[in-house]
Amino acid sequence: MIKSLKKPLDVLFVSPDSSAKAYQELAKKYAAIETPTWALLLAQACRSKGFEVDILDTGAERLTLAQSIKRIDEANPRLVCLTVYGQNPNSGTTNMIGAIALAQALKESYPEYKIAIVGSHVSALPLDVLAKECIDYVLLNEGVYALQNLLRSNLGDEVKKIKGIGHKLDGTPWLNPPEQVVPQERMDVDLPGYAWDLLPYNKKPLDLYRAHFWHAEFNHTKRTPFAAIYTSLGCRFACNFCMINIVNREDNGENINSSHSRNMRFWSPEFITREFEKLSNLGVETIRISDEMFFLDKRYYEPLLNNLINRELPLRMWAYSRIDTVRPKYLELFKKAGINWLAFDIDAVNQGVCREGPKGSFKYINIRQVIDEIQTAGINVIANYKYGLPNDNNHTMRQTLNLALDLNAEMANMSPCQALPGSLFYEEAKKNNWQLPDSYEGYAFLSYKSQPLPTKH
Repeated sequence: MIKSLKKPLDVLFVSPDSSAKAYQELAKKYAAIETPTWALLLAQACRSKGFEVDILDTGAERLTLAQSIKRIDEANPRLVCLTVYGQNPNSGTTNMIGAIALAQALKESYPEYKIAIVGSHVSALPLDVLAKECIDYVLLNEGVYALQNLLRSNLGDEVKKIKGIGHKLDGTPWLNPPEQVVPQERMDVDLPGYAWDLLPYNKKPLDLYRAHFWHAEFNHTKRTPFAAIYTSLGCRFACNFCMINIVNREDNGENINSSHSRNMRFWSPEFITREFEKLSNLGVETIRISDEMFFLDKRYYEPLLNNLINRELPLRMWAYSRIDTVRPKYLELFKKAGINWLAFDIDAVNQGVCREGPKGSFKYINIRQVIDEIQTAGINVIANYKYGLPNDNNHTMRQTLNLALDLNAEMANMSPCQALPGSLFYEEAKKNNWQLPDSYEGYAFLSYKSQPLPTKH
């Protein structure tokens, strides 16, 4: 916690709050409040290199702008680092709402503080973000190495030499040469876990965080304490509506999108098992596995799940998968380890048959059969359906709706298609002069100001 720090603070990681405008009244009781993954990862990485760090989670503490600014000033860090991601892997742009509002208010009150910002939207449109007067530095991709080198600098003229950052050169936004992301062989070393001890709490650790309502069996008392954790980073696929891989960006060229950095990196099963043990020892049972493709590479998920079973950790978990990567013979293992929900994107349907596959190769998957196998194993399904894809029309959208009604999964999300910055759709929209939102709120799926991508019909 901030008040317990005695040494001068090198960096304060601030997780801004955008929930009021993104979710409106739902934010008060029903919206999940997730642990700030990248604030935790970056804090632990910096701490392992000897830097003094702390975390201010304005959303978990329900701080106003004025309260947030007061807390930042009390911490008096050399650098304020806004970490801007989201509960949904594609919601980084939405969370820029609170980030820029906080940065502007902080600069107005205390212009001497240097403000850096990192996140998926920042990696997608770094020069646009850097053009804002309240932002001093942008960190490209995940920013692990760039941030540490920035903290080693004088935060002045030396920043010109730091790879992987953007800054203002004579008042003009400027990107330095790119920096690499943490390579596979350095994951356990350079991203050495989560700084769970820096998170705020009321009576017990992680009790300010709450799971999705359905994850907790629609029981509010089971929603907290709660944590979200990654066992891998990135995705091997290139869905045109998705921008999650933009945080793997290692190229400053124009027209770079998420599909240009499709790769996955994994922590070792033994290493990540220890993180689950830490959470269990803190009293956490309700956990989200946030990986984009947890049910993909059995070399990692099989030993991890066996470790959790052997340690008899009492966990309630959910994870993402693709409908075409489900291996029925492992479903019993998933259930036994405590994974009670699997989440899927189900798009482009035709009578219950989904065409999936990378690089134009198609694999026909019987969705109904896969869902039945999962449910037979005692695992619930949350099905995500997207409406308003560029080629969608009334007929195809009704097909999607009819499939959703027919499958009748335990939980379903219906969302409009957005051309999110960093996605292939965004690039296509810019090329074709399609109308795009003029505010961050316009990209929020549940905002009153949501402005979905128009179709071609």
